[in-house]
Amino acid sequence: MKKLYGTGVALVTPFKKDGKIDFNGLEKLVKYVVDNNVDYLVALGTTAETATLKKEERWDVVKCIQNTNYKQLPLILGIGGNNTEEVIKKINSIKNLSDFYAILSVSPYYNRPSQEGIYQHFKSIVSYTEADIILYNVPKRTGSNINPDTVLRLAFDFKNIIGIKEASGNVLQSYKILDKKPENFSVISGDDFITLPVILGGGEGVISVVAQGLPKKISNMISLARNNNVKKAFSIFYNIIKIIDLIYEEGNPTGIKTFLDIIGICDSYVRLPLLIGTPSLREKMLFSLKNIK
Repeated sequence: MKKLYGTGVALVTPFKKDGKIDFNGLEKLVKYVVDNNVDYLVALGTTAETATLKKEERWDVVKCIQNTNYKQLPLILGIGGNNTEEVIKKINSIKNLSDFYAILSVSPYYNRPSQEGIYQHFKSIVSYTEADIILYNVPKRTGSNINPDTVLRLAFDFKNIIGIKEASGNVLQSYKILDKKPENFSVISGDDFITLPVILGGGEGVISVVAQGLPKKISNMISLARNNNVKKAFSIFYNIIKIIDLIYEEGNPTGIKTFLDIIGICDSYVRLPLLIGTPSLREKMLFSLKNIK
């Protein structure tokens, strides 16, 4: 399998005021990022508010993304959970698994398994499905970290575990994986703030939240970094760092949806327990947008 490089986008799920999915907004978002140089799409991740989507809604969202994308860009599908058997069942229920580049599967949350438990969870997934798996490590949401030794053990033991979205926020953790990983294993930043150092250390790119709001700028920044044009890459980063900060100020996806509303892509509505962005956040974003070159 050919490696994925560059900018992936963790797509939001737009909603209408009544809480129903805004499929027109989703189509507009997909077209916007596809037309502005991103490299691949991620459906049903954390940013998509997948936890609040009904089963039927999830597949309606995926179909809308697929129909709008027209197979132009690779599509990664998020399927994870803290019930190993259920995750396996969900993956095996996919009729056309080949339509997806890989399954992005989050480390089990709430249960807080040991490192051996995490290993056995992913071992079971790859043993009982045909899917290629990208691990997703996001300790601030799951309550536990996938330690570098566990990541490396999984990477060397199972060829169907093809990479990791590393969102621990710890650059050193990414470097420990990059230093000893198999050649065909991808390390992808899951944190917009530390994407550049991860890429400069040997990472393949980013699965970004911010890229759906600023697709051309993020894609250009990532491309420059991958070509070792460090100064220009960081000049873009510093130009948009305030906006990145604001996008995460009130949580994700509240911030990015507020930004997407400002630039006219989709409304900012979210589902409980999340709350819509405050007027103060909107004002700060509007002010900061004026300073982006």
